[in-house]
Amino acid sequence: MAFHTPGGGEVQLLAYKKHLSSHGVEVSLFDPWNPCFMDYDAVHFFSCIGGSSHFCRFIKQLGLPLFVSSSLWMTEETKHLYPADEIRIQLELADCVVTNSDLESQMLSRVLSLPLDKFETVYNGVDDIFFQTVPPELFRNNFDIQEKFVLNVGNIEPRKNQLALIRAMKHFPDMKLVLIGHKRDVAYADQCIAVGGGQVIYVGPIDHYSPLLRSAYSACELFCLPSTLETPGLAALEAYASGCSIAVTAIGSAKEYFFDNVNYVDPDDDASIVKAIIEIIEVREMPDRLVTPAKNPDFLNWNSVTQPLKNIYRSRIKK
Repeated sequence: MAFHTPGGGEVQLLAYKKHLSSHGVEVSLFDPWNPCFMDYDAVHFFSCIGGSSHFCRFIKQLGLPLFVSSSLWMTEETKHLYPADEIRIQLELADCVVTNSDLESQMLSRVLSLPLDKFETVYNGVDDIFFQTVPPELFRNNFDIQEKFVLNVGNIEPRKNQLALIRAMKHFPDMKLVLIGHKRDVAYADQCIAVGGGQVIYVGPIDHYSPLLRSAYSACELFCLPSTLETPGLAALEAYASGCSIAVTAIGSAKEYFFDNVNYVDPDDDASIVKAIIEIIEVREMPDRLVTPAKNPDFLNWNSVTQPLKNIYRSRIKK
């Protein structure tokens, strides 16, 4: 179901496939009609959604090493919101759980009572194209948007918390809010558009590799991702690499990536979002202020961050 409304997790999966080959790891996507499990040395599974443990248990019954990318931020306070027992069983089955940060590894180890040495961190990356500037006019002219705007890129759903951002934007009536992404939760998306009224411009999904997306990053005043949690959010990484000023949720592992170089928001506090936007606008209006914090192609590009995976696979595959 994931590729019906693809998001960061699907970008990560395809990036692993694309870049692992350059490190000498042959990767094939799972084909349910022709699985050929025994032709491979290991299986890497991406998800902790309900039902995942059944597939993972089958892989272990075949005797194959299993790697699971969790991309999960679950605390003691939020544990009740997840099928925690099933997730623990799934991660117990794994020979290795691949997380997006040391913070995620430590959190899951503690909350699910799993040994920390079961976890390995592989940071999320950014495609090299996001270090290439695309003129803002391409996006503005294509969608006829000439006003200043705040940008949010992500599937529209409660976890991405666009509704709180829309409420916060009421404090900035002279700016628009541009939403890019699939309607993963249609009722929620329709509510967002209704509450936002004429201030919200929903342009739908844009292909991840389209220059229109990079142009949107160039055109916006700032990028805001006030999700209820992120680990840390590929769109935020790409916006940062593109030179955007960004405000991102403090819930999750974003601080392990951005340190003190961005504004953090409390997703449960609209005033926190308003404050972050004000601070970014004030900084942008300062003379001679550089607002390109990450114009460095060595910043977490996918080819470099996937390199450790080869050794992670090798260390857990018993010949």
